[in-house]
Amino acid sequence: MPRVLITGMSGVGKSSVVALLGEGGVPAIDTDYGSWKTQDGLWDVDRMTALLEESGDLVVAGTVENQGYFYDRFDHVVLLSAPEAILLERVQGRVTNPYGSTEGERSEIRENLRSIEPLLRRGATLEIDATRPLVDVVGEIMSLLLP
Repeated sequence: MPRVLITGMSGVGKSSVVALLGEGGVPAIDTDYGSWKTQDGLWDVDRMTALLEESGDLVVAGTVENQGYFYDRFDHVVLLSAPEAILLERVQGRVTNPYGSTEGERSEIRENLRSIEPLLRRGATLEIDATRPLVDVVGEIMSLLLP
């Protein structure tokens, strides 16, 4: 099974995808949780390097400024994308992550959608429409994991 990075804007469904993959027995890590990031919000280079050196089959989810440093260690970089209105609706309704609950954070999401998502798109090997049902999105990612 190859290594896959799942990236995208806040509210696109990265955590939901990783949770469903994990339930299916796929080794998957959501870097929004745990100690994968430094205080400045970047991936901890030593920790991520060790993870990727020690792991064969793996799905990693996250969006951080230094993720491009690791792209060559993934077989696929999957961008999940959805329109602004969908993202904002999702972040306002979720209970597992408070980010997006304030107007300031939602403004930041809007700006990131315009400025950061195009950069993610350039580095992606595949873009998946995350407005589709979660099981369909996960199914498409699972197809990347097959030999």
